[in-house]
Amino acid sequence: MAITDEVQIIFADAKGVYSEAVKQLDTGDIRDAAEKAWCATKRATDALILAVTGEEPRTSRKTMEGIRRLRKDNPAMEPLRLQYAAKQTYLHGACFYDGDCEPVEDIVAEIRQTSAYIALAEEFARNS
Repeated sequence: MAITDEVQIIFADAKGVYSEAVKQLDTGDIRDAAEKAWCATKRATDALILAVTGEEPRTSRKTMEGIRRLRKDNPAMEPLRLQYAAKQTYLHGACFYDGDCEPVEDIVAEIRQTSAYIALAEEFARNS
């Protein structure tokens, strides 16, 4: 399988997981929605890193290292790095693991913004 095929598959997975996040959000399960949005963020970031470097990171730490390296080479990627870190902290760490999903409107906004994050990561991947 070519890297471009793998990248497309991972982006499709990110979009699918994000869709599940929205479904969970619509049922009122903000905690699960937050985790799914985080997973979608990680998958989209992994796809971007694979598209640029040819290597897919396997852990969140490796993904963070990868987005930092990409940002170093392309400062326009700084918003992705910042959003990745924020989603890891608030959606994954605070809301999902600690159960601290307050203020709810901020967590909901972070979840819903994930769609734009995926689109931006995809744009960078196409243009790399």
